[in-house]
Amino acid sequence: MEYSEVLNRARELVHEKCKVCKECNGVVCKGQVPGVGGKGSGSSFIRNWQKIQDVKINLDTIIEESPIDTSIELFGQKFTYPVFAAPIGAVGLNYSPALDDFEYTKAIIGGCKEAGVIGFTGDGVKDEFYDLPLQVVKENNGHGIPTIKPWKKEEIIAKIKKAEENGAPAVAMDIDAAGLVTLALLGKPVGTKSIEDLKEIISSTKLPVILKGVMTVEGAKKALKAGAYGIVVSNHGGRVLDHTPATIEVLPAIADAVKGRMKIFVDGGFRTGLDIFKAIALGADAVLIGRPYAVAAYGGGAEGVKVYTEKIGNELKETMIMAGCHNLADIKRDRVFL
Repeated sequence: MEYSEVLNRARELVHEKCKVCKECNGVVCKGQVPGVGGKGSGSSFIRNWQKIQDVKINLDTIIEESPIDTSIELFGQKFTYPVFAAPIGAVGLNYSPALDDFEYTKAIIGGCKEAGVIGFTGDGVKDEFYDLPLQVVKENNGHGIPTIKPWKKEEIIAKIKKAEENGAPAVAMDIDAAGLVTLALLGKPVGTKSIEDLKEIISSTKLPVILKGVMTVEGAKKALKAGAYGIVVSNHGGRVLDHTPATIEVLPAIADAVKGRMKIFVDGGFRTGLDIFKAIALGADAVLIGRPYAVAAYGGGAEGVKVYTEKIGNELKETMIMAGCHNLADIKRDRVFL
């Protein structure tokens, strides 16, 4: 299957909510929530993408030739590329009823597994939005990272226990979903969490816990104090708050503050292997990608997800060659031009 085939098929299925634009930059879909756009003016989604384009890559091929290693080790596992599918829930509402959350998760987890990476699974207002994806994780021998909304503490802890029972290697919580429009409309009891709340949640499990939705140095320090394994520098794809900075703008300062003491993931507007390179150069350990993975799942199922992952993985490898990097540790800040 060619990637162009994946895109064409996806357009047929999701065209009412997503136009599968040539550049997935948030312009056409701005304000479409539910849907795939950014909240309000859409500026947070749009800025995420635009600011990544402002980062340029320094070319340097005067270097000894050596094999290129794009692999990364996380959660006690080794992955082929430092890129993972971000959690997306309620896909029927936001994309198309052509896939429900169970079928969508099968495509994401299966395709990521075949490509040597891992997918994060979603959560939502109905128990099935968490439980059905978790079933897929179990069927794939724990290959998937369940992501939990910031419900009441007791519910979060109960869902973490389910993740443990189903063999997940880690869990995540998208703490910024406390302001998610779709949840607010449905009156679901989500909310912000204090450091003490997070300590209690994190101490309830031996699994690594990742906090998704950190956008400030202070927020990163709070996550570290709470005992998080890692954070995702994320503004929820621009879907929870209008007029935020881009994730790649705040990433370097956050990395300077906590890198080496916790894992740093980033999402928000990353689309290609070149984008992944830029994120790592500016301090991320790995990148999460959302909307393009959804398009890949709708357009080609597990095979489409695999095709997209290998496409961006090859782009990363080619970029590393041209920038004089043999492994991810070589991708330092001096490899990009700001």
